[in-house]
Parts: sequence; structure tokens; C-alpha cells
Amino acid sequence: MLNAWDCRYSEGEYKDPQGKPLCRNFRHEKLSYTMTPGDEVEDMFMLLNEVKRQIPNVTAVSSGAIASDYQRLRVESVCSRLGLVSLAYLWKQDQSLLLQEMIANGILAITVKVAAMGLDPAKHLGKDLASLNSYLHKLKELYGINVCGEGGEYETLTLDCPLFVNARIILDEFQVILHSSDSIAPAGVLHPLAFHLEHKKLRSSLPGSGKTQEICLENKGSVFEVEGDCLRVCDAASQSVAEATDSVTISENKLQISRTQKNDSFSICCWLEHPCKPSSGLQEELTAVLRKIELQLVEYGFGWENVLYIHLYIADMKEFATANETYVRFITQEKCTFGVPSRSTIELPLLQAGLGSAYVEVLVANDHTKRVLHVQSISSWAPSCIGPYSQATLHKNILHMAGQLGLDPPTMILCEGGVTAELEKALQNSEAVAKSFNCSISTSTIVFVIYCSACIPSSERLQIQDKLDVFLKQMKLSHFDEARISEALDPIFLYVLVPDLPKRALVEVKPILFIPEDMEATNGAMQDLSCIRTASCLGFQHASWHDHCFKKYVVTGRLCAVFLYITTEVARKLSFDTSGAENSKRDHENSFTEGQIREISKFCIYLLDKVITENGFSWEETMYLRLYFPMSLHVPPESLSLMFTNAFVELAAMDRTLKIGHEPIFNLVPVLGAGNAATSMNDIFTCELLARK
Repeated sequence: MLNAWDCRYSEGEYKDPQGKPLCRNFRHEKLSYTMTPGDEVEDMFMLLNEVKRQIPNVTAVSSGAIASDYQRLRVESVCSRLGLVSLAYLWKQDQSLLLQEMIANGILAITVKVAAMGLDPAKHLGKDLASLNSYLHKLKELYGINVCGEGGEYETLTLDCPLFVNARIILDEFQVILHSSDSIAPAGVLHPLAFHLEHKKLRSSLPGSGKTQEICLENKGSVFEVEGDCLRVCDAASQSVAEATDSVTISENKLQISRTQKNDSFSICCWLEHPCKPSSGLQEELTAVLRKIELQLVEYGFGWENVLYIHLYIADMKEFATANETYVRFITQEKCTFGVPSRSTIELPLLQAGLGSAYVEVLVANDHTKRVLHVQSISSWAPSCIGPYSQATLHKNILHMAGQLGLDPPTMILCEGGVTAELEKALQNSEAVAKSFNCSISTSTIVFVIYCSACIPSSERLQIQDKLDVFLKQMKLSHFDEARISEALDPIFLYVLVPDLPKRALVEVKPILFIPEDMEATNGAMQDLSCIRTASCLGFQHASWHDHCFKKYVVTGRLCAVFLYITTEVARKLSFDTSGAENSKRDHENSFTEGQIREISKFCIYLLDKVITENGFSWEETMYLRLYFPMSLHVPPESLSLMFTNAFVELAAMDRTLKIGHEPIFNLVPVLGAGNAATSMNDIFTCELLARK
């Protein structure tokens, strides 16, 4: 393990003595690093490459980044190129507690540079942090500085610490150089001229004498000296990401595509229909699917850099490593200069549904205004994303968060204690990510999708919902008092039962958050609009029980999220209403004819259409529409696709603004079950829709 160099930049907001802001440094500017000859990052790259060559058992690099994305991203870039793990255990730690911990653990560090309001070179250079502790906190209250100097307020030289096992550094002579005599924030440096080492003495008791003596012990520890010309051009510098040029024999007509119609942000989905028997394997099929999506993006004038989010569905979680290896041949940081998309990976019963080994859905934007959070370093903050996928992507007020597992961030191991412990940790990890965008999952989430592993005993599923409710309620109380708790957003929930999750996790949380910039979010529906079709649609007339079939979240004039739940009870009622009493016996056997399923699919589209139009939205504003269906339905996906397509065609005949193209505008997702509660994931169909103005 090596300690990387420490460079910082200002991320705070400084204030004048009256408390008014002086300047602000925006956190979400583009900070990604690209290879630049002559840059100090390349010097570190060549040094660490030489370290790897001479000391092969070095596998990780530790850096002292606390809040600086500038530093962290550059260390992560070098580590990624060299196959090293970035460790940043100070990341996102409370700086006041961190400073106190460093002092308490015997770190003697003196200031060698000051450059901040309230720090005077003549007074404060050469002072140790322990003596400056209270004064730094006073400056924090007055001007908002970082007490650990993370904003470049000061730099330090460590003279002694527990890692210095043999000796401490003693400064004999130094010179103070004034760089700037600015009246507000003068800058100066301390330049050491002479120093010596003072060996540490270890107190030891003499046997039988009761007396102690001081002895000098030399402990070499694990210190290595790297020799050689580190500046030579190394082979790794010229390595490029492997292109996906493997021969793929899958027929083009086996690849199926769906696409929503929204122009500025839409989803593309690709899967294999009737794959060859036996399956040609995950690697070949995923390569074909990703290549097909890549070609579609190019056809629209886009690339992977336009992708906000990726759902990676695979048939067997045991092949997760293979899926990742294939994935990184297409989606790379080099191709995604504005940030790699966020991602969730789920095992689905794809082979049972006849959809091959791989199924991919991407959410695409036609601009580059997204802001991503991509932390690859292992820390105590939240689980790292070691690879080309981000923890979260913010685009036009919507935060798309990657699926969060119940991982302990410092160890990246699933926490013990069963499903409730995993869920609580997953929610804590989600909250850590949300805080990076100055929000909370308890106050800003509009949609929660909870993936539940089939390994969870049915008797424990109630605990999932109880834990989620309690956690969010407690967190809301920490952000709002009892009188203002109603101001928090009221999210809607979907529970999805799947065969397996990454790392054999029992639960995975995927929140979607709304983060307004300059407007107040409103949870509620708009009143009747002139565009609403008042006549019967698709042969259905409104009934009061229809309103119990869906949950919605609406930000008036901005977005509309809908979950539609078609339970067996609803399906039976619908079938009885449309087919008559003669089919009631068949319905009570929990079995439905093809005609009844066709009628249920039409009802789904009718009800979705009613909800979005009544709230001032249209199908052309739909970002994605997922239709979850259980394998217990025993209906081939192509038959279901045709039924829903025909329902849209019939709707388009009534609504001329709805244009039906060659591809479906929905994604069919096979699952073991889904529903609005963890205890009842047995819907006939569950629909998930998100529309945005």
C-alpha cells in the first residue's frame, strides 16, 4: 500500500467578517482527468508503474482526500490505468472530528503554507495543528474555512506520527517567504533550511529492579526504496481500452429493440428473441446486445456519453464477472467524457422467458448537462464503484441512483444480520450518495424500487416493508420537526422479486430523487385539462375501484411517476366485468385465457393514459415504460408484446398525437413477481412509468 501525493482545491463558501459570502466554488464542475503529457498526474503514474514493477505485491494506493474531487479523481484515474485499488478512508469524514483524531493520535504537523482569511504568515506559519485547533474552528465559524485545510487554506509538514517508528524530524532552521501581502488573505510559505533526525527512545523496565531505562530501537518497518528511471515511457501508458471486435454470429433478426418517443431523453432496450438452443453464452449475447444499442445510438447521432442510466439484466448472477468484462469493452471513461452512466445489475428469469442470457436497457439524454458522482475509492463513505459506472447521475432535476446493496463501505462485504440489516445498510448507503447532492432520500425521493431476492423466506418479507417505513420516518424527523414533516416528498414504492442479486445480496434499493433548483416541488395532480379525453377509451368506463390500481407522484408541470398494480383480484374483477359471469369459475382458478390477458393489457394502457393525461402529460413526454410480468403467467413475451402494441395502436386511433413506430415504446421485463408491498409481489402485471416535461 502506498500513500499518494496530496493536492487540494477549494470547495467551500467563504464569508466576510459580517458573514456575507465572498465567493463560491461549484462542486459539480467538470473535474474528470484526461491523460495530459507533462502533468504531475503522469509523473505519479510513471512512479507507481515502476513501484508495481519492483514490488509486485503492491495492490492499492492510499490518498488523503477528504472532500476534494480534484484529487480523488486523479488518483482514481491512475489506479484504474494501473489496475490498483484506490483507498480513500478519509473521504467525506467530518473534518472537525478528523482533525481532533489526528491530534489525539500523536500526529505532530506544522503549517508550512497559509493562504486564507484569518491566517497570518507572520503569526501562524510553523505552528502545530494542536495549538491551532481552536483558532481554526473559530475561522470556520467566521469564514467557513475547512479546518483540515482541504480547501487549500493551509499546508502542513509532518514532523512526527505513529508511523515514524525510529525518529522524529527536528527543524533547526527555516525561512518565511511572503508570497502575497493581500490585506484579506495573505499567503506565505515556510521554507526549511536545516533539520536533523532525533531517534525515538523506548521506555523499558529492567527485570527485577523496578527501574526503567530508555533504549533506542531501530525498526525498519515496511519501507521500500524504489530505484531506477521512473520517467521512462512505460508500456501501460500506451495501452488502450480493448475494442469489442470479437466475431459475433448472432443473427440480426434475433435482436429486438424498443424505444420511447421522447426527444430529449428516452430509453432504448435490446434483447434476444428465440435465442439459439443451447444458448451461445453470456459473453457473445451481451456483446451482440451492447453492439446493437451502440449502433442505435450512433444512428440517432449519440454515443455512450449520452447515456444516463443502464439496467443490466443477466440470466445467471454467477456470470457477473463475465458480464462486467464484456460491459467495460463498450462503456469506458474514455468514451464517456462527461461521466460514466449509473447502473444496476439484476438477475432475471431471461432463459425461462426465451429472451437469451442478456437484456439491456439504457436511458439516453440528447445533451451533456448530466452531473455524475463516480467514486472508485474504497472509503468509509459509501460503496465504491470500481469500474465504469457511477453511484448517481443528475439530469434536469432528476437524480438516478445506482442500485445500492447492504455493503459495508470500508470492506465492501455484505453486512451480517439478514435482510433487515442489509436493507438498513443499503438505505444508509443511498443516503450517503444523496447527501453528495445536498439532499436526502427521506425528503427528495419520488420512487423507490426494492429488488428482493428469492432467497428471502416469505415469512421475512414483512420485515422489509416495516424496516423501510421506520427508517424513512426516523430520517424525516431528523430533517424536519413534527410540524414540518409534511413538507417532505411522499414517495411511491415498487417491490420486485428476482432470482438473485450481486454478491448474493438479499435486497437492493434503487431510489429516484427529484432535486428542484429554483422552484418548489408540489406533490399532487393538476385539475382537469382540456386535453383529457372524456369519452370511453379502449372500451373502458371509469369506475371508482380503478383509483386503487395505481400510485402516482406528480410535480405539477415537471414530472409524473406512476406505478400501476394489476393484482389477481383486479384481473378477476376486470375479467368478470368484461366477459360476464360465465368465466368467473376459470378466474377463481387463478388462470386467464389469452383473450382475458389481452383485455388486461388494454386496461393497463387505458389506465396509464388516463393518469398521465389527467395530470397534464402525454405519451411523447414518457422517458420510460416498463411492464413487469411474472413467469407464472405462462405467456411468451412476443405474445405479450403484440397485445400491448395492439393496445397502443388502438389508442393511437383515438389520439392523433400518439405515433406508433416500428419499435414498441415499452420494455417487457420478466420477473418472479412484483407488487406494491413486499408481502404481495404477485401482480399479474406491474407497470412503471416516468414522464417529464
